[in-house]
Amino acid sequence: MSRRLFAMLALLVTLLGAPQPLIAQEQITVFAAASLKNALDDTNTAFTNATGVKVVSSYEASSALARQIEQGAPADVFISADLRWMDYVTERKLIKPDTRMNLLGNRLVLIAPVDSTLGNVAIDQGFDIAKLAGDGRIAVADVKAVPAGLYAKAALEKLGAWSAAEPKLAQAENVRATLAFVARGETPVGIVYETDAKVEPKVKIVGTFPDNAYPPVTYPVAATAGTKNPSAAQYLNFLRTPAAKASFEKYGFSYLVKPVS
Repeated sequence: MSRRLFAMLALLVTLLGAPQPLIAQEQITVFAAASLKNALDDTNTAFTNATGVKVVSSYEASSALARQIEQGAPADVFISADLRWMDYVTERKLIKPDTRMNLLGNRLVLIAPVDSTLGNVAIDQGFDIAKLAGDGRIAVADVKAVPAGLYAKAALEKLGAWSAAEPKLAQAENVRATLAFVARGETPVGIVYETDAKVEPKVKIVGTFPDNAYPPVTYPVAATAGTKNPSAAQYLNFLRTPAAKASFEKYGFSYLVKPVS
């Protein structure tokens, strides 16, 4: 073998053995209401397993996420916990309206620490949540902006409990922070979504608000107007699959769309 040919073969072996540059994994950024975390984490894992596309999720109050999108945050998909904040971004042309759909439903419940002496509480007209709280406060999400707080205020107003309850409110930045107030025993009662209560072993549901006391809890989803990520459409389609339906229903959400295969 000539010296030149030997050198070429040695170079070829070196090149073949050299570390190859890693190919960046495709990914999608999803802004989602805080109450979706457990169920959506599972759904996102299933999506990644099916497609190879990684999901980067940001969970916060829908109000905060909508404003972040308005300020140019690079989200591909937005899932709100109410229609109001999806309408907000729609009016500002920040989503693709033809991708919007109402995906999930939920319910409001009254919770207490798991070791509380409170038992089953009948929630109807004349319900006195202020009396239930005693010398303590009532944990709710921000009643001026956060969907869980807006639903809670609507329910308390409808039931005639708002005026007595308002001075006792301990307002949090999102529904998971509200849940934490009660889980840590900082407040004797709180108002959260049924799905939140079910994932926190340190609280118990002591009452369920009547459905006619507040607007239906609805989670709309849409691709953002600024996304150029082809995986956004793929992700929205996946949210309509039987696999996604099973994941959401496992955590107690009602599924509002007809699954597609």
